Amino acid sequence: MIQHVVAPVIPSLGNRAPSRPGDPANPRGARTLPLAAPPPSPAAAPVDVIYGMGRIDASGRVADRVVTQALGWQPGDRLTLTGTPDMVIARRDPTGLLTLGRKPYLAIPAALRSRCGLHPSDRVLLAATLEEDLLAVFPLSTVHDAIRVNLPVESGGAR
Repeated sequence: MIQHVVAPVIPSLGNRAPSRPGDPANPRGARTLPLAAPPPSPAAAPVDVIYGMGRIDASGRVADRVVTQALGWQPGDRLTLTGTPDMVIARRDPTGLLTLGRKPYLAIPAALRSRCGLHPSDRVLLAATLEEDLLAVFPLSTVHDAIRVNLPVESGGAR
């Protein structure tokens, strides 16, 4: 059996890029590889906003105990509901037309559900803003659109 010895591949010293003189991280003058900068940290979620998920039932009720408990809403509290095509906002209001029942759920009237495009069995994101004492109900289509707008686009690809 014949064995062939392969010579080692050693780069020549003449092909090195010059190093910066006096670089303390590189005392021998060897070329170093550049370090990738970490991406910026995403902004932390505000501590005064509590998030939850819910599903709208056939009567327009949606609930998440953690969210309603965080707001401190109690049975008998009066609420005012307003809406846009993208969300429903519930605020505690002594002159509100709706009253929070014994169970911790929000009942969204049919006319408001229709205006906001909410249907039975739709999943929604609930966002309780503690400082403003309000509960925002977002259809997942709104959440999806907000996420898609902020996703990075690969070159040549479509969003």
